[in-house]
Amino acid sequence: MGKPIILEKVLIEPVLSEKTNILREQGKYVFRVDPGATKIQIKEAVRKLFKVHPVSCTVMVVGGKPKRQRYKSGYTPSWKKAIVRLPEGEKIGLFEGV
Repeated sequence: MGKPIILEKVLIEPVLSEKTNILREQGKYVFRVDPGATKIQIKEAVRKLFKVHPVSCTVMVVGGKPKRQRYKSGYTPSWKKAIVRLPEGEKIGLFEGV
């Protein structure tokens, strides 16, 4: 078993883009999360930090994109993304500008 993860460090940052704005209208919120975090840990972190009741959590690893700087080529780092769905009527104030 891996190292224990502190719930406050599970969520790294919210992901803000046009696509996530469309998902937010459906009650889904997108976060960049710790690569070692599980679905249960992510749901528990959202529950404690934002005082909401997540219904489900979808997790995916976003692969790095190829980049080039002068004559060197490489990749941006891969990262883990979580989409957390909330029940109707619940919102996270961080995203709503409250």
